[in-house]
Amino acid sequence: MGFVLKDTRAAIEAYLAALNAHDADAVAACVAEGFVNEHTSSMGHSRKGRAEYRAALTGFLENFGDLHYVPECFLVDGESAAVPYVMTFRMRSAGDRPVRVRGVFVFTVADGLITRRTDYWDSGEVRRQLA
Repeated sequence: MGFVLKDTRAAIEAYLAALNAHDADAVAACVAEGFVNEHTSSMGHSRKGRAEYRAALTGFLENFGDLHYVPECFLVDGESAAVPYVMTFRMRSAGDRPVRVRGVFVFTVADGLITRRTDYWDSGEVRRQLA
């Protein structure tokens, strides 16, 4: 059981590090072929499959300049984890306006790869900061 917890956290830490490095290929390498990326926010775009997710990453990373996730903690239960975070970025499509938003990722990890990421964040807060 201890190894699963370590492996789960390590997979998520590698994924967040790749996002913070703005390395789309490294981000995609952290997810399984059948990866599901679900957004609960109206501004989010859900994706299915590593290829579809990777195809969207380049534009996402370009528009979200200086993107940085800071995890508040890791709540790991076997192959599942909840990670509250603070995300900061500069919205390029809105004149490089700075945005700071809190959210929660819920991950499922199998064999060292992320199989599912559900993202809970408030798109109204992003709209408010960009208004």
